[in-house]
Amino acid sequence: MSRGFSNPFLSLLLLVLTLSVTASATPVVQVRENLVHFPLAKRVNLTGSGKLVERDQRRVRNLRARANSKLTGVSFVTDADGSVAAENQAIDYVVNVGIGTPPTTYSLLVDTGSSNTWVGAGRPYVPTSSSIQTHNTVTVSYGSGSFSGVEFADTVSVGDGLTVYCQGVGAAQSSQGFEGVDGIIGIGPPDLTLNTLSPDTGSTIPTITDNLFTQGVISEHLVSVSFEPTTSTDDVNGELTFGGIDSSKFTGSITFAPITSTSPSSEFFGIDQSVRYGSSTSILSTTAGIVDTGTTLMLLATDALERYKSATGAVLDNTTGLLRITQEQYANLQSLFFTISGTTFEFTANAQIWPRALNTAIGGDANSVYLIIGDLSTNSGEGLDFINGQVWLERFYAVFDSGNSRVGFATTPFTTATTN
Repeated sequence: MSRGFSNPFLSLLLLVLTLSVTASATPVVQVRENLVHFPLAKRVNLTGSGKLVERDQRRVRNLRARANSKLTGVSFVTDADGSVAAENQAIDYVVNVGIGTPPTTYSLLVDTGSSNTWVGAGRPYVPTSSSIQTHNTVTVSYGSGSFSGVEFADTVSVGDGLTVYCQGVGAAQSSQGFEGVDGIIGIGPPDLTLNTLSPDTGSTIPTITDNLFTQGVISEHLVSVSFEPTTSTDDVNGELTFGGIDSSKFTGSITFAPITSTSPSSEFFGIDQSVRYGSSTSILSTTAGIVDTGTTLMLLATDALERYKSATGAVLDNTTGLLRITQEQYANLQSLFFTISGTTFEFTANAQIWPRALNTAIGGDANSVYLIIGDLSTNSGEGLDFINGQVWLERFYAVFDSGNSRVGFATTPFTTATTN
């Protein structure tokens, strides 16, 4: 799915495509050379009956099943549990992308845990002069939703005159679980697209990151993500940077961790890390898990979560599905420490709680304190023992470096913020 093209950006030594934002929480706004800006927004969309942790757990089951599908070569096209109705995405990050010539603008979820790009959940796909229909149908399930349709190759506009040619785009003929958005821009490892096409089940679809790199638009095969904690239900508070690292978004240096060799985490942006509570309480010994923009919470293996509950005194809140602590317990809540490739990252007490201004948005009590650490629903030792989701990424800068098979992390001005 490629063809020759002429691109005016080929002469640049380094071009970084940045989806830049201005957040309400007093951001540092800079004019940066060779950066293309447009917003990446957080959206709280709790329109279904499901709880955050239940949606995340369905996603985990789906991620495991998709990894198994890739490893075994057996097609996987339905939700992993098969019995849970699709729910709308609860908390997500969206970006506007143009597809076609002339382009139609679509609002797409940003997902590092999947790799198909598709539209049609809301605004339907509009074929234009640059649209090439392939002979493949495409079907993908995400645990909390799914889509099926026809695979096209098309021109995708990702900035001021910046385009990707012959990008694989699914045109959904049916979809569920994606109310309020048009589809997904998947920027995970391209092997995650295996078994999503038919009849070419053994073919992969290059992601937008892949095509930006191979077409010479960007000089590094990576995408960087910067989020900021927010107390709004609909806020522009993130930045997605293709092809480079934005030094204005982090503090100190970046620690890189190789993609773990442990399956199934190795099929995603998986790393090895350990987790400690306070000065000496081990929550999770060094083990494999993934970093994922499509998961809302910070999920820990069930046995690790029990140790966390014992250390904090937290109890399960049946209304929200989250752990709950008292005000007194919050005053004594200690930091979690994540050790990744020899560097320890502090996840403060404030970072561990759900934004109190959004308590009622998840059906909670306005005066309660809820924790954002949830149950992975399997014990440790199964090859995917944690997920560092959106709430974790809002405190650290992350670099998904496909070219070097690694993930990087750094602190930010918001690592120790008391926003929540």
